[in-house]
Amino acid sequence: MRKLKIIEHISLDGVIQHSADDGDFPYSDWTAPYRTPAGRDAILAAYGESFDLLLGRRTYDLWAGYWPKVKGGPFADGLNAARKYVATHRPESLGWGPVGDLGTDVMAGIRRVKSTDGPDLIVWGSSTLTSVLLDQGLVDEVVLAVYPLLLGRGKRFFSDSVDPRELALVSNQAFPSGLILTTYKFVGPLKTG
Repeated sequence: MRKLKIIEHISLDGVIQHSADDGDFPYSDWTAPYRTPAGRDAILAAYGESFDLLLGRRTYDLWAGYWPKVKGGPFADGLNAARKYVATHRPESLGWGPVGDLGTDVMAGIRRVKSTDGPDLIVWGSSTLTSVLLDQGLVDEVVLAVYPLLLGRGKRFFSDSVDPRELALVSNQAFPSGLILTTYKFVGPLKTG
């Protein structure tokens, strides 16, 4: 059985949007001042040596316009080689591959793919999809690369529609740039009192 991991670059106020290509957003590439070789290596380690991607259609389209043009480097090589499972009603229009099929029932398709042997499934971006995956209890780990800034606006990772969930800390790494990489495992519904 595969592990499903959400990996997000996130501001302290929960913004995960990085590009003006994805709506009216004035702070493109806000992670750049905090990038270091040590931080990059830690994030690459979170991905693992091989992985497949699970993406929403909007994120897939944005990435398909960029990553295939980037040749060389650990991120580009990994993303371009990964099998892409895309939540879409138009799978025939997916040109950046290799592509895996989720079928017409996306959640059933994700459950099917997750139940097979293979590399971890990584979700990055795809804010609409992450909310549904959390709500359905399909997430095994959440890896947050937290940056020491407040953006005030933009797409947020945490949706108001997600039911309360409990996560447990797995690991935490702090870097001199202010970046904190934190990994949580999914526990289940929130327990109170």
